[in-house]
Amino acid sequence: MSDLIQPKVLKGFRDFLPQDEILRADLIERLTATYRAYGFVPIDTPVLEYTEILLRKSNGETEKQVFRFEDNGHRDVSMRFDLTVPFARFTAEHKEELYFPFKRYHIAKVWRGEKPQAGRYREFVQCDFDTVGSDSAASDFEILALMRAALASIGVERISIQVNHRGIFNRFLSVIGAEKESEDILRAVDRLSKDGEDKVAEELGRITGSAERIMEYIRPCGSFEETLRHMEALSGGESADSKRMREIHAMMRAAGIQDTYVLNPSITRGLDYYTGVVYETFLTDLPSIGSVCSGGRYDNLAGLYTRDRIPGVGASIGLDRLIAALTELGLARAKGSYLDAEIYNSGEQMAVHYQRIAAELREKGVSVEVFPDPVKMARQYNLTEKKNVPWGIIVTEKDAQNGTLTLKDLKTREQTEGITAAEAAEKILGKSRAT
Repeated sequence: MSDLIQPKVLKGFRDFLPQDEILRADLIERLTATYRAYGFVPIDTPVLEYTEILLRKSNGETEKQVFRFEDNGHRDVSMRFDLTVPFARFTAEHKEELYFPFKRYHIAKVWRGEKPQAGRYREFVQCDFDTVGSDSAASDFEILALMRAALASIGVERISIQVNHRGIFNRFLSVIGAEKESEDILRAVDRLSKDGEDKVAEELGRITGSAERIMEYIRPCGSFEETLRHMEALSGGESADSKRMREIHAMMRAAGIQDTYVLNPSITRGLDYYTGVVYETFLTDLPSIGSVCSGGRYDNLAGLYTRDRIPGVGASIGLDRLIAALTELGLARAKGSYLDAEIYNSGEQMAVHYQRIAAELREKGVSVEVFPDPVKMARQYNLTEKKNVPWGIIVTEKDAQNGTLTLKDLKTREQTEGITAAEAAEKILGKSRAT
């Protein structure tokens, strides 16, 4: 037995049992339907990219997290660490084949070699949606509205979407003469929710002599408009960037969704490719999990790969972190299968009849399977329960002669005897729709 290899997965990676994968697949299906309802279309990109493609516009922290290696052709390649940079490359490479504005969604795995912790893994799924080819308040607002709608589609409604504008922040840094340290300042401020004011102020003090003024700037001042006026006062007055924020806020009010959004000057998004509005989403009942949906405007990102200016704005839902939060909040429903019903097997003599009933039920839209082996009924019940199948179907030889069956609600244990397959389908689907 010494030649057996111990089955194990790498740290930060996971297998998914059926109930976990079903939950993830269900959430992806709902998100996909919502993205499509807003006019977004799917794309895909390779897992591997040339390292120069992924890391040309990144900071040292990103480089430390990338899975990078030399392939068999001696090429320097890396696994994608997000879906935004590959999308910028995709847009530049296929710009003659696309139409603009172009609205895409992309749901796929990405890889980062960061320290695993609650809701954070080295392999995880991002659910991105972006618009490129439009630098308008309407595009900014649509992404923000879709963030809210997408999360609502999977039952997440108690949220706070915190928004800011990098352009206004950059104007402020210029006013105080700290624009040369902007990247380090942005990354320090971005850690405010994780590290707290004292640590951020201390870090800023090591970067610039204007730490106190920065701390004053990033403190919210009440309402959206009050905070915006405060930001304007410290950044040299009204600008095109602050006008953009007012226009976006007016659209929020027109749509009646303004209460979901908070203007927070400390939201910076540490990546330096963001140029305009930026945002992060926090769960009201579990803010400690961190942002579950974030992004912003990145008007210059595609410029790394093309001379054409292609403005863009988008967001990404971190599905694994969101599932971890839903599980902790008791909002994640575990299902062991997609079945509506199980036909119990009492003997080989009924095998053909079972399949006839199963075919009739499937024609009516019922998801059903026949238990394959005539084992003890207690075992069949037990396995059906483990799969969370809501209905059981019992067919006796007399039922086979009469064209009937017994339908059992496996939750209430209530039985309905002597009904046809069509009647059973109506009852199964009727109750399923009602719940």
